[in-house]
Amino acid sequence: MKLLTKQLLKEGPGFVKMVPEEGEDLWHAYNLIREGDRVEATTFRKVQTDRGTGSESERVKLKLMVRVEGVEYDAEGQQIRLKGKNMTENEHVKLGAYHTLELELQRAFTLHKDVWDSVDAERVRTACDPAASADLAVVLITEGLAHLCLVGSTCTLTRAKIEANIPRKRGAAAAGYDKAMESFYDKVFAAIVRHVDWDIVRCLVIAGPGFAKDEFREYLDKEAQRREARTLLLNRSKILLAPASSAYKHSIKEVLAGTVAAGQIKDTKAAREVQALQDFMTMLGQDPSRAFYGPGHVHAAHEMGAIQTLLITDSLFRTTDIKKRKKMVALVDEVTAGGGTVHVFSGMHASGEQLNQLTGIAAILRFPLPDLEDQEFEADW
Repeated sequence: MKLLTKQLLKEGPGFVKMVPEEGEDLWHAYNLIREGDRVEATTFRKVQTDRGTGSESERVKLKLMVRVEGVEYDAEGQQIRLKGKNMTENEHVKLGAYHTLELELQRAFTLHKDVWDSVDAERVRTACDPAASADLAVVLITEGLAHLCLVGSTCTLTRAKIEANIPRKRGAAAAGYDKAMESFYDKVFAAIVRHVDWDIVRCLVIAGPGFAKDEFREYLDKEAQRREARTLLLNRSKILLAPASSAYKHSIKEVLAGTVAAGQIKDTKAAREVQALQDFMTMLGQDPSRAFYGPGHVHAAHEMGAIQTLLITDSLFRTTDIKKRKKMVALVDEVTAGGGTVHVFSGMHASGEQLNQLTGIAAILRFPLPDLEDQEFEADW
C-alpha cells in the first residue's frame, strides 16, 4: 500500500490517503473501512443528458465522498464496493443520494474516521510496510491438479489453478500418460513465470503428496535451461521441495509449519501465526488449564493478568458494535502493555480460518487456572 498522506489523532479523528498497489492491500482496506466511516474516491456514474434530440446516457468521472453503510470485498475481482450516501455537492449526484464507490488497484482513496484506535493505526502501518509483501510462493501439486499461491503478511492469494485429466499409467495408456503430464507441467511452469515476482518472493516451495512434486522440480529445471528462463535460473537456490498431504490450499499451513522452508520464512507474519496456533493446540492438549478459547474465558483470564499470548482474528474487529470493538481493542492494548504477545490473525490465511472455528479468540496463559475450566460464560462479551 502506498501512503500519500495521513493525519491521525490517537483515539481521535483523522484521515489517511492511500493507493492499493496489490491484492493484499485491498484486504487491509476491507479491514479498515466500516459502517459510519467516510470514504472519498474517484468514481464513475451514469447520467442522463438531453442534447435536444433525445435523452442520452454517459459515464461521468466524479470525485465523491460517501458515508459508508455497506462494505463488500471481492477477492477474485480485486475490488471493494462501498455503498453509502453522498456527502459531496455535485451537479450529477444529489446530497444524500445513494452511490456505490468501487475501490480498485492503483486508484487512490481517502478514509476519514471519527476515532482511530490502536488496531486501525497498526493496520495502516503494516499495510504501508514494504517488507509486508507476498514474499512466499507455494505450488501445491499432484497428478492433474496444482494450485499456485502467494503468501503475504495478511493474505494467501490463489494466483492459478491448473487441472488436467491424466490417464492411468498402465499398458497402452502409458504414452498418453506421459504426454498429458508434460502438458500439465507446462501449464504449471507458465503460471510460475507469469505470477512469481522474484524481486519480492524470497522462496518458492513446491509441495504435495507422492512423486509429482519431485518430477515437476526436474521438469522446471530442465525447461528453465532449455528456454533460457533467466529469472528461474538465477533464483534456482530459492526453489525448495516440501511434503504436503494434498494439492489444495489448506495444505499451505503444513508448508508453513514444516522445517523445509523454515529458514526462509520464519520471520513472515504468516509463519509466526502458524507457530502460535500450533503452540496453543499443543498447550490445549498437554495442559488445558493454561490454554483457553472463547471471549468469556479469555476475558476472565485477562482480568487475572494471566495472558501470555493472545490469538485473535481480524474478522472480530470488523464488528459494527462500537462497544464490543472498544473492548477488544482495550484487550489487545492491555495484554501488550502487560508484556504479553498479541497475534492478530488474518482471516485470509488457513491459520486464521482455523482460529475462527475456535470462536476467533484464544490465549496461552502464564500460569494455570484450573478453576476457570469449569466456569461457563455467555457466547459473547
